[in-house]
Amino acid sequence: MDDDELGAALREIVGPSAVALAPDLNPDDLHDESLHPPTTTPRAVVRPGSTAEVSALCHWASAHAVPLTARGSGTGLSGGASPVRGGVVVSFSRMNQLLRLDLDDHVAVVQPGITLRELNDILRPHALRYPVHPGELSGSLGGNVNTNAGGMRAVRHGVTRHHVIGLEVVLIDGTVVRTGGPVVKLSSGYDLTQLLIGSEGTLALVTEVTLRLSPAFAHSATVLVPFATLEEITRVVPSIVTSGLEPSMTEYIDLVTMRAMTDAASLELGVSPDVAGATTAYLVVVLETRTGAQLERDLEDLAQMLEDAGALDTYVLAGGVAQRLIEARERMFWAAKAAGADDIVDVVVPRSKVVDLLSAATRLAHEHGAIVTGCGHVGDGNVHLSVFLDDDERRDALLHDLFAYGLTLGGAISGEHGIGRDKQAPFLALSDPALIDLQRRIKAVFDPAALLNPYRLLDNRPAP
Repeated sequence: MDDDELGAALREIVGPSAVALAPDLNPDDLHDESLHPPTTTPRAVVRPGSTAEVSALCHWASAHAVPLTARGSGTGLSGGASPVRGGVVVSFSRMNQLLRLDLDDHVAVVQPGITLRELNDILRPHALRYPVHPGELSGSLGGNVNTNAGGMRAVRHGVTRHHVIGLEVVLIDGTVVRTGGPVVKLSSGYDLTQLLIGSEGTLALVTEVTLRLSPAFAHSATVLVPFATLEEITRVVPSIVTSGLEPSMTEYIDLVTMRAMTDAASLELGVSPDVAGATTAYLVVVLETRTGAQLERDLEDLAQMLEDAGALDTYVLAGGVAQRLIEARERMFWAAKAAGADDIVDVVVPRSKVVDLLSAATRLAHEHGAIVTGCGHVGDGNVHLSVFLDDDERRDALLHDLFAYGLTLGGAISGEHGIGRDKQAPFLALSDPALIDLQRRIKAVFDPAALLNPYRLLDNRPAP
């Protein structure tokens, strides 16, 4: 099929204004935020406006063996939305509406292109929110579904799969399927909703998402706690999590990362020089509740727990400073990128094993001649590390060893960013072959010609 035929076919499906052909493509549509962006250019970018158009597009792609790559906002970090040669990028930027809001059942039905910020702006007047908070609020709900995004609130609210209760998806042959629904319980057949969440666009294209919403809390406080050692943080966090305080965030931030964050945000936290000099890591705890009186009692209980655990001090941050600190933590990826980080990893381990993983990271950094700094969701064991080592071979060896050690602790290579292309090689090398084989057989049922988001995750064929 030549370019004229391709363009005519796509324009017939989605309309003339929703098709862009190479080389006249917007560069922003051709990558995500991976630190290793590919240079491949697809043949076209299309922007369907409805499920019917997505269905027709998939049917056409299947008939002509054209690969499709789904794209939301492009905020992913693992190369999951990068295009492939000869393929078509399917951007969901036009499908960005709230379709239904049920205030009685606390359920919202949205299109995949709506962003977290847009959704929560709509929900705020109703004292509701979608609580998953992966940090980048310009991220789309479709992208969050495809990677099972998590974030800083996972310690209390869980991750995407805990709040998505139904999907509408389009299979590669154009078939439209609905899974789950707006109910609290469901025990009827295989749970295809959960199978599709985190599948990185390799099984189907998401066209609607049914979400469980949560009440918004009127009172909150952000507590900054310096510690002399990370071990003290990891010892106290399980006590905080199981105390009944139900923190919304429990983040650890090492000294180098905190300095980078505060410098980038021009932020002064008010930590005394004596305390700062003895600190090697910080714990950030966010408490949220319904009443001011309850918040005060919770803060008192938290302060006592922290003092007993050896905290050097406890700072309840003023509202503006607290918001800026959380925003700086959310933007840590950008600070690391600006500093020249060569990789960002998000290994997850049981929270009791975080110190073991970080100790291994320090040892491996020394062995391989790298610098490794980090922060993470210590309440759920999700460790985010910035790796500075520009030698690809040595860095790959370091990461392989780090991932392998994380697996021995009962962890996983990625907690929330996904595998994509960036972590595909260690994922396939270190995973149970029987499990990979089973997942490939599932993939073959959904997408027998391997046209959906090819050459990543399970598909290790050489990309053209």
